Amino acid sequence: MRVPRLMAVVVGVCGLTAAVAAAGPGSGEWNSVAARPAAAGPASSSVSALADVAVQPGVQHVGRVQASPPTTADCEKAYKIACFEPAQIRQAYGLPAVYASGVTGHGTTIVIVDSFGSPTIRNDLNVFDRTFGLPAPPSFRVIQPAGRVPAYDQGNSDMVGWAGETTLDVEYAHTIAPGASILLVETPVSETEGVHGFPQIVTAEKYVLSHHLGDVISQSFSATEQTFPNAAAVQALRGAYQLAERDHVTVLTASGDSGAADVKLDQSTYYLFPVTSWPDSDPLVTGVGGTQLHFSAQGKPTAPTVWNDSYNQAANEFADGNAGPNPLAGGGGRSALFGRPSYQNGVRNVVGTHRGVPDISMSAACNGSVDTYGTFGGAPAGWSPACGTSEATPLFAGIVALADQVAGHPLGLINPALYRLAAQGAPGIVDVRSGNNTVTFNQGGHERTVRGFTATPGYDLASGVGTVNAAYFVRELAFAAGH
Repeated sequence: MRVPRLMAVVVGVCGLTAAVAAAGPGSGEWNSVAARPAAAGPASSSVSALADVAVQPGVQHVGRVQASPPTTADCEKAYKIACFEPAQIRQAYGLPAVYASGVTGHGTTIVIVDSFGSPTIRNDLNVFDRTFGLPAPPSFRVIQPAGRVPAYDQGNSDMVGWAGETTLDVEYAHTIAPGASILLVETPVSETEGVHGFPQIVTAEKYVLSHHLGDVISQSFSATEQTFPNAAAVQALRGAYQLAERDHVTVLTASGDSGAADVKLDQSTYYLFPVTSWPDSDPLVTGVGGTQLHFSAQGKPTAPTVWNDSYNQAANEFADGNAGPNPLAGGGGRSALFGRPSYQNGVRNVVGTHRGVPDISMSAACNGSVDTYGTFGGAPAGWSPACGTSEATPLFAGIVALADQVAGHPLGLINPALYRLAAQGAPGIVDVRSGNNTVTFNQGGHERTVRGFTATPGYDLASGVGTVNAAYFVRELAFAAGH
């Protein structure tokens, strides 16, 4: 795995064909659907086979570092791509009006789950806050409920990658909900022991849920569905999400950064047909896709588009160090694991009999990166742009925290409310009508294209129901999900 750009991948070896029954979002029943050959077996063997499924962070951390946060003009001059500071992200989502009404996430807690974490995150967040005039979170705790995390090793690219992920997650969840407390949950993963990471994550999240430590959980990692040995392997890992549904805690997961494609075990070979990933495809989880923000010459937000930098030479050179094309787009498509949940019945013409992802999208484009500050070892210290659906997910976690404050309680599974609001034409849902997540790449000596999905009016498999105008959406979601 390359440190400058960490792909949103978690991979294994076998195809699979099982789907959850479409009876409802909480269903634990599994039905077989005709798709691709699957390795079947009991749940115990399925779990043991997960040693081949390795969890990796999803942040696109491009390794460009400066002593001060680059402005949009700085990035456009130096890299021919845009980058944004927190005030611009807040403006894009209509957040100043929300803060002016006294809603900052006060009284809520955002739970951020990352393997290893970052040894410098407390200091880095302090510098980030002072630079941009943000208040410190009311509480910032770090726990390791699944076991002690190994000592940080700056020569371990996996640890360095997770430190970059942690930095982005914490700083931009806090950007959106500055009044919310943050609970960083670090899990121990050691690739030298062949440990895959998902069971530790589930253990940690169950601890958080059983002790009622948070209101919304942000996850910026995922696994290509086809890499799990069978449906039972995934079913064995769903306990935390079932507990979250019961206790009314919202769970968010990034939809991935490879467009309609995703990688295999070697983290460089892509499937040549559209695939999706788990946990974002889980009916009990809100899958967060990616958009690209746009501003007028006067700095006013204009209509967002689906994030797809795959064919942007400057973005490829910025993120990958070559002219491309490379898969640099938000994930989305139809699940091979789960049937259509009841809350997607209104979009059955798009998803068919399958669970469709994403549900909603936020800023993720590399041509529109966000400034992060990190000093963890193994990477140059300073201000660095970052992008991907690992950005979109903590952004949306902040939005949910704001809505939790308005409701006065955690909202739990918000997907039914999202689809109701979209169907009603709620002003807080901003339809994304331009762009796609088709990607092209070189593989096996040939240029390959995985054709994805195009944004259309209403729900689509590139942007979900769209994105948000928080000035309306925060209160709409609080009411719709809270009742």
